[in-house]
Amino acid sequence: MMNRYMIESPHVPEKCTQVVNDLNAAGYLHFFDWGCKDNNHTGWAIIEAESREHARQIIPWYLRDQARIVQLVKFSAEEDEHSKKS
Repeated sequence: MMNRYMIESPHVPEKCTQVVNDLNAAGYLHFFDWGCKDNNHTGWAIIEAESREHARQIIPWYLRDQARIVQLVKFSAEEDEHSKKS
């Protein structure tokens, strides 16, 4: 089963072009939104992946240690799932 993850991947300003080029070459650039033009050198993406580690693998190797991966879930008003840990 695929889970949804948000990726938050910061980088230094000097790496902007390299990060964009590397994600484009890997086929993942279209998933990302960027804060670079607002001086927040971070990329955000929401993807589907089999695991947190699989989601981390789409990030260029030199940024993986700084990236944050968050599993996303949706709640409905009828469900009391918010307080349960997975």
